[in-house]
Formats: sequence, structure tokens, C-alpha cells
Amino acid sequence: MSKIKVTPCDIEGLFVIEPTVFGDDRGWFMETYNQNDMTEAGLDMVFVQDNQSMSRRGVLRGLHYQKAFPQGKLVRVVVGEVFDVAVDLREGSATYGKWHGEILSTENKKQFYVPEGFAHGFYVLSETAEFCYKVTDFYHSNDEWGVRWNDPDIGIDWPLIDGVPTLLSEKDKVQPFLKELE
Repeated sequence: MSKIKVTPCDIEGLFVIEPTVFGDDRGWFMETYNQNDMTEAGLDMVFVQDNQSMSRRGVLRGLHYQKAFPQGKLVRVVVGEVFDVAVDLREGSATYGKWHGEILSTENKKQFYVPEGFAHGFYVLSETAEFCYKVTDFYHSNDEWGVRWNDPDIGIDWPLIDGVPTLLSEKDKVQPFLKELE
């Protein structure tokens, strides 16, 4: 019996993953990853590295991707809440430049699988958020690329919080627009 529900999104290759949570008056337990369930759902990726970050409210990280060493990412939030986004950058894709967003939180325990060929980013909605992700290739510092988070040609409807400044890294402030990508 599958303990993990895998649901395809409106863009081919993206999936929302929801664990079965077993709880009682003591607390709860869930499997966050089960290779058999993923394989049964047609996902046969192999993860090589786990990462974790912490960010505060208003932080927007992304939109990042890799070219030479592309990474598939299985992302989730263990503390807090984020709006997580993937943008299709696959050459020749019918959905090139389209985006999909999901709320990931401690409460909903959803995960989001973002395959190779997508840019990825997230915006922190809670006071703080701890973000975990499994990746299918190792990090290569010389293979960092990005696209502008507020590119009008992509048109992401970020749920920005009124009165809270959007906090970006210096590199994310100057990422190229979609039409400027090689």
C-alpha cells in the first residue's frame, strides 16, 4: 500500500507529493520519501545530496537552475510556510516559460518535485521557514544560473506580503529576463 500520494501538475514533469500521516494523541509519523512509491508513480530519479536552508519572512530565493549539471529537486518545508515556484525552461517544451506554484508548509506537509530543466524559487510567508530539498546531482558552483523573479513574460503571481520588503540576494536582483537567456 502506497504511503505517498504523487499527483502530476498542469506542467508535465512537475509533481506534488503528499505523505500519509499516521497520528494519535502522542503525535504523528510519516514517510517523507519512499523509493517504491515513487517508482510506482513513474518517478525513478536517484538523489545524491540533501540540503536545508532557513530564511525569514519576505525572503525570495530564485529563480535558479543549472545547465551543465542539472538538478531535479524534491522540496519541502519542515518549519513555516513558503510559496514554491517552478518555471519550465526546457528547450522545445510546449510549456516553455510557464510556471506552477505551490504552498508548502509545516501543516500541509506537501512536497514538490521539480525536475531537471526547470528554474526554481520560493518566497517565505511565515516568520521563518526551514526548507529541505533532495537533489539528483551534486552542487557545482560554476553552474549557477537564474532568471528574474519578477519577469513580466513569465508573470508569476507571487503572494507578496503588504508592508514586508521583498528580500533578494544581490545576484537575484540582477538575473536576466527570460528573453535574454541563451
